[in-house]
Amino acid sequence: MSVRRRTTTRVIVEQQRGVFMISVAAELAEMHPQTLRMYEARGLIEPKRSPKGTRLYSQADVERLRRIQEMTTELGLNLAGVERVLDLEAQLERSSRRLEALERRSAQMREEMAAELESVRRSLKAEIVPYKTSTDLIRAEEARPPRRSIRVERDG
Repeated sequence: MSVRRRTTTRVIVEQQRGVFMISVAAELAEMHPQTLRMYEARGLIEPKRSPKGTRLYSQADVERLRRIQEMTTELGLNLAGVERVLDLEAQLERSSRRLEALERRSAQMREEMAAELESVRRSLKAEIVPYKTSTDLIRAEEARPPRRSIRVERDG
């Protein structure tokens, strides 16, 4: 008696690569293919196209379709509301990436500034003499020597 073994092949596809035809994408997203065409016409989804013009949906597209359906059915948004939410989310994502880049640049500049400051301290260490040990704040008039008035008498 021979034992048959069943093998399963798993294919890993890039998240953004268009691999599903409209009927498969519609089934995965649990909606009618005509709904996908309508969402495409509204600009809510942009499937890739094959060389012959067939719509090809990616896994990211299917997840976006599910998200749109969630917003319309569970949250009660109309398509204009969905468009606005998706636009705001995209704007937030861009702002977050920009903020992260600015924070990285800021940290880099702080490190460079600290290194430069340390270099200046080392080069001036022998030349710097403490003036006063106190760190109290004083008024500018108190820091200057008092002015002496000189009387000039003229003959005549």
